[in-house]
Amino acid sequence: MKLTLRVWRQKNAEAEGAMSTYEVDGISSDMSFLEMLDTLNEELILKGEDPVAFDHDCREGICGACSLVINGDAHGPERTTTCQLHMRSFKDGDTIDIEPWRASAFPVIKDLVVDRTAFDRIIQAGGYITAPTGAAPEAHATPVPKPDADSAFEHAECIGCGACVAACPNGAAMLFTSAKVNHLNVLPQGAPERETRVLDMVAQMDEEGFGGCTLTGECATACPKGIPLMSITSMNKEWLRATRKAKR
Repeated sequence: MKLTLRVWRQKNAEAEGAMSTYEVDGISSDMSFLEMLDTLNEELILKGEDPVAFDHDCREGICGACSLVINGDAHGPERTTTCQLHMRSFKDGDTIDIEPWRASAFPVIKDLVVDRTAFDRIIQAGGYITAPTGAAPEAHATPVPKPDADSAFEHAECIGCGACVAACPNGAAMLFTSAKVNHLNVLPQGAPERETRVLDMVAQMDEEGFGGCTLTGECATACPKGIPLMSITSMNKEWLRATRKAKR
């Protein structure tokens, strides 16, 4: 495959960025999108040019590092992570626009790399449980209803990639935050911090400068792990309940 790539290049956080155009040839349809970028970077290095900086780690769709907007879609045309997107999703001769996440809370560090430590601070604000030390309790000592266990597992699948923020027209982080809140709040182990968790994490989310949620649903559509939009509704209920309790 021969492709035309229009890639966002930005030297550092203070520099102005712009789209640069590159031609790549000999791209196999079996390559992942990141392998295609590796090929581009090999060519740039051989020419003595600065390679394109982009985030990656496990390349197995688990770590959430591969954060790219491809032709206007977070992670590209398929509902998957960028590292699991393959070039067979494109056609020979295509022009592909590649940009970083676009959100004020995710400032660009260089090229396609953005600073997502805002997510870390949201988790640090309340994403933990009070775990007693000592021997592990017997597995069935604390019964958990299957619907609650299923919900916890569903929300635990969030990999913190930020596609929800990138896809949201408001740059909101409600789907990410709700996944982290609901993951623990539905379990008995998360009960001691149930109220403080949702209040603290939502407050930190607002402090980070993410936009307001208007339930457009783009976040859930872009999420590669299928976190449901109802997760936001569940968190809102938790927040209202905790707010009322705190005012008593």
